[in-house]
Amino acid sequence: MFSISREFTFFGPTAVLVAVLSSPVGMQARELKAVLAPHRHRPVSVRHVRDDGTADSTNWSGYAVTGANGSVTSVSGSWIVPASTCSKGSAAEYASFWVGIDGWTSSTVEQIGTDSDCANGKPSYYAWYEFYPEPSYYAGKLTNLTPGHTMSATVSYDAANNQFTATITDETEPSLSFTTTFTPNRRTGTPSRSSAEWIAEAPSGSRGVLPLADFGTVYLGQDYTSPLLADSNTCSATIGGVTGPIGSFDAANVWSSTMVSERTDVPMATPSALSNDGSSFLVTWYSVGP
Repeated sequence: MFSISREFTFFGPTAVLVAVLSSPVGMQARELKAVLAPHRHRPVSVRHVRDDGTADSTNWSGYAVTGANGSVTSVSGSWIVPASTCSKGSAAEYASFWVGIDGWTSSTVEQIGTDSDCANGKPSYYAWYEFYPEPSYYAGKLTNLTPGHTMSATVSYDAANNQFTATITDETEPSLSFTTTFTPNRRTGTPSRSSAEWIAEAPSGSRGVLPLADFGTVYLGQDYTSPLLADSNTCSATIGGVTGPIGSFDAANVWSSTMVSERTDVPMATPSALSNDGSSFLVTWYSVGP
């Protein structure tokens, strides 16, 4: 596992992060260049909330489990990288899939995931991490993923060191893994650690939510990622010292979110019900909407 210290240098529309990594076993420090990812992954933008635990959002589709401030210490998830169907022409479209802590009832998000994007009519697949409001970065060498591969990811918090750790692994190619750590700072403030999430997102740019790529269906959790993962990295969380899959928590704290168009509330991506064991679900792309 590596620890990371950061220095930021910005160059117009792109930026380079110089990260100095050193291992706990004494590996000589070395410098790596980590490039900013092309967009941001913001807290949820809720349009409607209902008494039955469902909500509409303009940027998130999936599930969240809430808890008291400071209660969430870990979240894990698994999913299959969906193939994006790209429109003809040069329009850029994006679809992000991630697990994280915070963002449902708070202004920070500690998260790691993958994208299935489109640019100039061609798809691209890569992993990234973000400790919002810090920038989003590519996850090391995981910049050329293959659709259909199984991914696992975990974000955890170490209270003794006031540090988040985020890890993502291509389980189909298990040598491809990335881990980073983050210590909250003045810019982020103290994260509330009041929610855990498993999300398909339309990420954001400088002018708001970006066009959503047609990702078809993304499959999340044990029911879809076994036998590569069995139940070790399914959609689970540790909240208030209790660890379990999404459906094991009090129903009053479990929320499902449908992504809708900003202007018309037309559904864009909809989550299924949870599986019987509460560990798995899918999110289906509907339309880009007007």
